[in-house]
Amino acid sequence: MSVLEEMRIRSLGVIDDAVVELSPGFTAVTGETGAGKTMVVTSLGLLLGGRADPALVRVGAKAAVVEGRITVSPGDSAAVRAEEAGGEIEDGALIISRTVSAEGRSRAHLGGRSVPVGVLTELADELVAVHGQTDQQGLLKPARQRQALDRYAGGGVEGPHTKYAAAYRRLRAVVTELGELTTRARERAQEADLLRFGLDEVAAVEPLPGEDTELAAEAERLGHAEALASAAALAHAALAGDPEDQEGVDATTVVAAAGRSLDAVRAHDPALAALADRIGEISILLADVAGELAGYADQLDADPLRLAAVEERRASLTALTRKYGQDITSVLAWAEEGASRLTELEGDDDRIGELTAERDTLRGELSVLGQELTDARTEAAARFAAAVTEELSSLAMPHARVSFAIRQTEAPDEESGIDIGGRSVLYGPSGADEVELLLAPHPGAQPRPIAKGASGGELSRVMLAVEVVFAGSDPVPTYLFDEVDAGVGGKAAVEVGRRLAKLARSAQVVVVTHLPQVAAFADRQLLVEKTVDGSVTRSGVTVLEGEDRVRELSRMLAGQEDSETARAHAEELLETARADG
Repeated sequence: MSVLEEMRIRSLGVIDDAVVELSPGFTAVTGETGAGKTMVVTSLGLLLGGRADPALVRVGAKAAVVEGRITVSPGDSAAVRAEEAGGEIEDGALIISRTVSAEGRSRAHLGGRSVPVGVLTELADELVAVHGQTDQQGLLKPARQRQALDRYAGGGVEGPHTKYAAAYRRLRAVVTELGELTTRARERAQEADLLRFGLDEVAAVEPLPGEDTELAAEAERLGHAEALASAAALAHAALAGDPEDQEGVDATTVVAAAGRSLDAVRAHDPALAALADRIGEISILLADVAGELAGYADQLDADPLRLAAVEERRASLTALTRKYGQDITSVLAWAEEGASRLTELEGDDDRIGELTAERDTLRGELSVLGQELTDARTEAAARFAAAVTEELSSLAMPHARVSFAIRQTEAPDEESGIDIGGRSVLYGPSGADEVELLLAPHPGAQPRPIAKGASGGELSRVMLAVEVVFAGSDPVPTYLFDEVDAGVGGKAAVEVGRRLAKLARSAQVVVVTHLPQVAAFADRQLLVEKTVDGSVTRSGVTVLEGEDRVRELSRMLAGQEDSETARAHAEELLETARADG
């Protein structure tokens, strides 16, 4: 089990530099009002990822620092998470630290490694349960009471709740999509009409990939057919000669004569022979080009009807590229995407039918799962209430009775509800149940919500009883109570101390208290004292033993450390606590 051994606090609030050494059992933190006891709670909150408030930094200091040493066992969740974050555990101890600068910056370290503050927050639920006056106020809210009941119920509620939550999320997604399809039906119909028109236009033209590029080249060629034919004829005559001009000189004849003149002497010089070969290659190339020019001229189409047909086709293609893409390839891509989108839009009616059927099925599933949740909560509520009532009898409230009211609110219509117990009721992400913790403080009293039916002292004891019950079903290693004994006194205070001591047998308990009856039951009592300059120094947090503890308890009892009556009462309290132990 993880145990918080000590905390070192520097420049936090009234604390200059102090070390808080905690017992693995029950530690009581006491001191005069304003001495800095609550800084213990604040420090632990920072270690567990709480909000960093620069106002907490001691005036004149650059930063506040809190360090905590926790003993962990191999396999503990804290040890596993620290190792995942790259932290180290030395001799079974995990060091956590938090620094808050006066400018508001915050840094966190786990096992010597810098980590995001969120990592410390993850450890909080596994390491420490912190309870103070604000936590009491939070538990007065019905939503928190439902969460508390679900936490106590454990697997009985967790199983159906997990299935319910998944079905609820899917239902919300289905309802959203269904609403979108329904409300946007007109827009989607207009979109479908536009797509059909465009696809019909493209289909009517039947364009081919790259056709616009090919036709542009053909139009250019047809538009200049005469000039192209004349140029080809002149070039052919220059290369191969003009049959009608017997005196003319052509390139083929000239090159052939040059070749013959070299062939006569090529045997006498290899270099000249190489040149003769190159002239031969030129002769072959000239013959090839001349032949192609002759063929080009023969194949050249100067038909004006063909040119008109090409221009007409190009106009049809241009009409498409003006609307649907920069070229025919883009137009064809648009048509493919448009056809897919049209299929989707035309399937809306089918999709609406599918979603409607799925919505009805999911609501049926939620009705079954919601009923399971209600049944599981009702069963757990009876056990929880009985356990808390039994605890209250140990806290000087022997006649008090705690119960739960589990209710549902009627839905205005069947569409907005699910069926629970034969009724259509409103529902949410956690089911259809409204849970409220009720207290009847004495026989004959009507159960009332604890926010209205409990005094301050009774409320503190109810909250403590709830925590003790939680400790048995969902334990954490350390419990920190910040003056949850407020409003309690006399015999009830003794019973609170006795119950905290019993809780400390199975967990570490730290209590910030002003009640001597509670402090007397602690295994270790820490005194927080200010110096004359109003700060708490290293020597300002001390472990009280023997005579010192009697003196502090006397001060807490009567405000007078040396009162013989108070001393006798203090010694009697300590003796009572030892006898119980």
